[in-house]
Amino acid sequence: MHSFSRFVTRNATATELTPERRLDNELIRSAQRGERDAFAELVKLYHARAYWVAYGLLGDEEDARDVVQDAFIRVLGALERFDFAQSFYTWLYRIIVNLSIDRLRRRSKARSVAIDDVAEPVAEVQGEQIPSDRIESGETKKEVHAVLETLPEKYKAVMVLRELNGLSCKEIARIVHCSHATVRWRLHVARKFFKDAWERRERLREQQQQIGEPS
Repeated sequence: MHSFSRFVTRNATATELTPERRLDNELIRSAQRGERDAFAELVKLYHARAYWVAYGLLGDEEDARDVVQDAFIRVLGALERFDFAQSFYTWLYRIIVNLSIDRLRRRSKARSVAIDDVAEPVAEVQGEQIPSDRIESGETKKEVHAVLETLPEKYKAVMVLRELNGLSCKEIARIVHCSHATVRWRLHVARKFFKDAWERRERLREQQQQIGEPS
């Protein structure tokens, strides 16, 4: 009877998986059996998405490529211990975020900021968001990343995952190991930081144009 219960539970869980997650699990199991093509397929499926998460955090193509390569090496080394209760992309993105934050800290320790000392609570504003239409423009991509560089690491992480990669707050919570409410709060603060920094940049550009200096 106990075995039957385990069988039912296991199969009920399987039916709840999305097609994407079922495919991931099949590829992982194949890779665990030593099938190299299966792991290569996982890399193919997630390489671009992993790169854009890393690039969003780092703002540097070479650093992003290095982080993604390191992340997949780590994934391969730990694949035998993969927990099928979680999704592969959550696990991968968590590794990408952690490696990116480590690289940011090495890049400039002087700018590391303790999250708890950054901001005082403010009332949530409906519809508050970064200028996503401008983010999509290639002309302002460098400006966006320059502004993102000014955000403390954990706020920057949720901003990049949400605004540049389209993940939900619940997905982000699993990736950064905190509650859904904490993610929503960090995202709110990150948007405020971004908005203020963006507006300062715009004012400076206008001032430079008025006095005839190059922007």
